[in-house]
Amino acid sequence: MKIEEGQVSGFRTKIVSLNNTVIGIAIDIGPRIIYAAGKERPDFNLFGVLPEAGIATPEGFWRIYGGHRLWSSPEAKPRSYSMDDKPVKIDVAEDIITIHGNPESENSIQKEIAIEPFSQNGIQVIHSIRNIGRWPTQLACWPLSVMRQNGFAIIPLRPSKVDEEGLLPDRHVSFWPFTDLSDERLTFSGQYIFVRQNPEIKNPLKIGTMPNAAWAAYWVDGMAFVKEFSREEGEYPDFGCGVEVYTNADMLELETVGPLRTVDPSERICHTEIWKIFDVEKLSPTGDSVRKNLEVLLSE
Repeated sequence: MKIEEGQVSGFRTKIVSLNNTVIGIAIDIGPRIIYAAGKERPDFNLFGVLPEAGIATPEGFWRIYGGHRLWSSPEAKPRSYSMDDKPVKIDVAEDIITIHGNPESENSIQKEIAIEPFSQNGIQVIHSIRNIGRWPTQLACWPLSVMRQNGFAIIPLRPSKVDEEGLLPDRHVSFWPFTDLSDERLTFSGQYIFVRQNPEIKNPLKIGTMPNAAWAAYWVDGMAFVKEFSREEGEYPDFGCGVEVYTNADMLELETVGPLRTVDPSERICHTEIWKIFDVEKLSPTGDSVRKNLEVLLSE
């Protein structure tokens, strides 16, 4: 592991090289991983950085900043939009880097993101939320990654028989009220859902599902960013979603969601993503292309 200090779009950042991945951890805001790149193209940030974009809340103007963050689900205002504009504590112990978010006293929670190597071609990103209040609370870990423009997200949605004769439904999709089902950015192709990021289309779109298999990806300009995770037993937010994708003209968010849990005081819940970055020069939003050019890499 190699750690240097640098700048990413004006943010002071710890640049960390782990296996074949380069990440940038913001120092003065967060917890945020503001940079992610593969060793083949270490100068190509797969994340989108949006220093001024945000939304007005009762607590002030919340900025998205970009990169990777941790929220608690289900979404609500102002709870989800708690200010994260203060310096964070970053610990390094052997091969593990931990980002400690500041306590959110109004929400009675504190967030933490830990990063460590995973096999030879990925990193493990462990998200945790601790209850710092005096009574139990119900929530789910919800990691969100803001991706750079002009790519497309991939969600696998393979069929699987629930009963022997295939009489019962096996898949579902959640749509948000602002989503237009005729939106040209949204494609169902074979056993996959594709969502394209288009800087020319301002209207937001959001879709969610429980994927089969347990991964989601984003491809842009010859590079593929993949999140793998484990599906756990229990109720999931947003009508049972384990993956959600949001997009507008500025960005696309690639999100995974853990199950809802009741968290007692001083206890925590965790949700782990495995990040892998691949050089995939040619990939199109079709089932055949994903199977031939991307899924073969996931099994290596």
